[in-house]
Amino acid sequence: MQRGILSGLRVIDCGTYVAGPASTTIMSDFGAEVIKVERPQGGDLYRFMADQPGFAKAELNWPWILTSRNKKSVALDLHTPRGRDVLIRLVKTADVFVTNYQHALLDKFQLTWEHLRQENERLIYAHLTGYGDTGEDADAPAYDALAYWARSGLMMSVVGMDGTPGGPRPGMGDHPTAVSLFGAIMLGLYHRERTGRGVKVGTSLLASGAWANACDLQAKLCNAVFPQRGADGTPPNPLTAAYTSRDGRIFMIVLLDPDKEFPQLCRVLGQEELATNPLFATKEARVTNAAALFAILQSQFETRELAEWRALFKQADIKWAPLPKLDEVVEDPQMRAAGAFVDLDYPGYGRLTTVNSPIFTTAGEKRTPTPAPQLGAHTEEVLRELGYDEESIAALVRDGIAATTPSVDC
Repeated sequence: MQRGILSGLRVIDCGTYVAGPASTTIMSDFGAEVIKVERPQGGDLYRFMADQPGFAKAELNWPWILTSRNKKSVALDLHTPRGRDVLIRLVKTADVFVTNYQHALLDKFQLTWEHLRQENERLIYAHLTGYGDTGEDADAPAYDALAYWARSGLMMSVVGMDGTPGGPRPGMGDHPTAVSLFGAIMLGLYHRERTGRGVKVGTSLLASGAWANACDLQAKLCNAVFPQRGADGTPPNPLTAAYTSRDGRIFMIVLLDPDKEFPQLCRVLGQEELATNPLFATKEARVTNAAALFAILQSQFETRELAEWRALFKQADIKWAPLPKLDEVVEDPQMRAAGAFVDLDYPGYGRLTTVNSPIFTTAGEKRTPTPAPQLGAHTEEVLRELGYDEESIAALVRDGIAATTPSVDC
């Protein structure tokens, strides 16, 4: 049996959808036992996210595979006193409790930090919110598209030439926010290691979105003046811009040390005279003549195919990256080399690839991923461990307070 750096920790995932639960996925990758608590009637709504219009469709439930791997599923009706009693008994055995329920719902279920700290003084209580714990919108419902992407200013910072904002992609704010919550949980565990006492930790989609947009926000907080794209769509800095090669491939260069790197680029292009041309030789000149420089560079880049530029850029140490489509991204060998992808064996299907969590350590290998659970797949196992006998378990199932038979395919 594999033992990761977090082996021996029991984590309760009492959340829904992505941002809160994804933090426990990271913990599970490093060996923690993660018990996902779901409602008996259908389970976490995240199981059905891909059914929504506009989401990618596949034979397999790709969202559930991604964020619920390695976990155990326990189905409990928390609306009932008996269901909550089971959860409280589970909390007493846990190291970490993670939830993204709204404040009002936590009060209703009596699952706030103030409630649970009385049951387990060593518990790390991690709460993921949309907009924080205080303020007018503290209990407003939120998804990452709303709090992280839209309200943080990111959405209106990434617009097309006509000013149309870029639409969000599934989980694009949830997964970065989950890493923040994971960091908060680890701080909590470090605090407990030093003091012996549990603590409440957390973050919000809004704060995480602000952190992602921190450069622009800090500039605005300092009353900075932002450069504007030209009326014809010309980027304000042609040395940090996207171009198209002869074979129609789009790529981006980012030259942040232009005094050194612009002459290097000119040599790669076979246009050394550009570096000394008064129109482009200084930063101020390149700003004034940005449209002309962009046009010249594009005219040069469209003379060769991307594979040729790749070799030339590598030789000259030009900072660049392709702008691939998804079918190219999933075939990118560097993804494997960087540990971004990992394989798992999926029952009835064979070998699958999933996206790895983006944290690595030499303290121990990550566990080999196991498939996401069916609803209630581990209810009996966990209840027995908590001391429930067969008759009690049967009664909980009979009364609809718990579920043990998978009712939704994973």
